[in-house]
Amino acid sequence: MTLPGSRKGEPSRLRDVGVLERVGLVLLALLLMASLAAPLFVLDPVISVGPAFQAPSWEHFFGTDDVGQDIFSRVMYGLRTSWLSAVAVIVSAIVIGGSIGLVAGARGGWLDALLMRLTDTFLALPGPVLAIAVAAALGASLRNTVIGIAVVWWPWYARLVRGEVRALATRPHVDAARLSGVSSSRLMLRHLLPGALPPVIVTASLDIQILVLTLAGLSFIGLGAPPPTPELGAMAARGADYLFASPWIPLAPGVAVFVLAVAANLAGDGIRDLFDRR
Repeated sequence: MTLPGSRKGEPSRLRDVGVLERVGLVLLALLLMASLAAPLFVLDPVISVGPAFQAPSWEHFFGTDDVGQDIFSRVMYGLRTSWLSAVAVIVSAIVIGGSIGLVAGARGGWLDALLMRLTDTFLALPGPVLAIAVAAALGASLRNTVIGIAVVWWPWYARLVRGEVRALATRPHVDAARLSGVSSSRLMLRHLLPGALPPVIVTASLDIQILVLTLAGLSFIGLGAPPPTPELGAMAARGADYLFASPWIPLAPGVAVFVLAVAANLAGDGIRDLFDRR
């Protein structure tokens, strides 16, 4: 017997996610866990562990680079640097942009107009050029690169949250809360913010792969962490001189960036599907 209102026979939301998306979710989870656990099973990524230019072998899975560093170890640490940096950009963008969008959407009036004018000013600027300019002005380092990208990333979240909040502001439960006399801060945090979170989560999950590629690209042109810090873009740039003589040196970090970006893209599509089928 089926109880009224039960969902027996209805496929779970996870089953609605495609096979490729599920593969992406699993692959991304494995990459994240492996990179976090890297200190437990790989060699020190900044010391020479053998002769330079050793080809891939059972002793060194991805070979060694021009100074004898183990490339597999450096790739594992580089993966962690890449996705943690991408998460740092997204968290910064959500905190800054989300706060601006929440206040603008909830308050309306002149404050909404002022904050959105500021947001539109940043959106009108060429994002890549602004990110490079900020990172270069602050100095070549991973932290400054993250800051540079966050500066151009927050306006999109401000617009997104503001739009969601404006739509939620007319809902009956929000009107009821407003008429009951709740404070503006409580109204925003208790009734508006939770409703704006799902599209923010979906957007953030889809942004990961873009940020992984963006961070790698800026690192490739010298705006990332200085050597010997293991960073995938910088490793690929440093190994480009050996593309024909020792191709494993630039290809290993390049392939790692590609795999991480593809896994993040598929996982983002899967998360979007989960929320779309709520």
